[in-house]
Amino acid sequence: MLVTLKEILKIAEEKQTAVGAFNAANLESLEAVIMAAEELNMPVILQFAQCHESWVSLDLIGPVMVAEAQKAAVPVCVHLDHGETLSYLEKALRIGFTGVMYDGSVLPYEENLKNTRKVVEMATETGASVEAELGSMGKRESGAGDSDGDDTKIYTDPQQAKEFVRVSGIDALACSFGTTHGIYLSTPKLDFDVVKNVRAMTNDIPIVMHGGSGVSREDYHAAIRAGVRKINYFTYMDKAGGNAAVNYLHSLDQNEPVFFSSISMKARDAMKENVKEAMKMFAIVNA
Repeated sequence: MLVTLKEILKIAEEKQTAVGAFNAANLESLEAVIMAAEELNMPVILQFAQCHESWVSLDLIGPVMVAEAQKAAVPVCVHLDHGETLSYLEKALRIGFTGVMYDGSVLPYEENLKNTRKVVEMATETGASVEAELGSMGKRESGAGDSDGDDTKIYTDPQQAKEFVRVSGIDALACSFGTTHGIYLSTPKLDFDVVKNVRAMTNDIPIVMHGGSGVSREDYHAAIRAGVRKINYFTYMDKAGGNAAVNYLHSLDQNEPVFFSSISMKARDAMKENVKEAMKMFAIVNA
């Protein structure tokens, strides 16, 4: 069933867990996420990021995401991840996305706040929820890896977050507390006090963790206990699909024909299993 981001985060808040948010950059990953959620009977967030536009257009995959969410046997939020322009967010809302993230984290604070308020107004017209970002996880958001010396990283200021949440009217806040998008080349140094203090200053707004792939189980659980309610996860899921495709090709006899449909199904099934493991890890915090 299709639900809003606010509704699905309420489920996570009540259970004191986090809901996994997985990007659907193609049909195989979309199917993998829905299949995993239904097999586990867990709510899930199905995402598409603006940076995926070069792989498949939002116009093409967006309506499929909404249709599959509507048919799903579990609560599914269809969410735009890292929307960078107001026109792109508006397109997602027209398609029927029930959550959108405006990423103005690289902009000056006042401009980020101004644009976020506009997005909240836009989303109100369709009943969708809004996530925004305050702070920055650095310049490497393409999967290039972690860099401890990246001086563009800015941890979220809890006092500033208080004003940002109050004035903007957002439903969830992506915080920068030490994670990085892509493959981790070194162990991340996470500051969970940032999450706790932002929650304390904002009347417990749901916190979103970006750069979730590659974080240890212990750190995931510490982040959830601190107040993280949505965890974005894509890189290692995508990597699992790629590894499965390579292993399948290596398993074939030299003269055996290669069919793309077979490769894609192997990748889909591997991504499904990877998503299931992540979802279970986010949902069982005290095990």
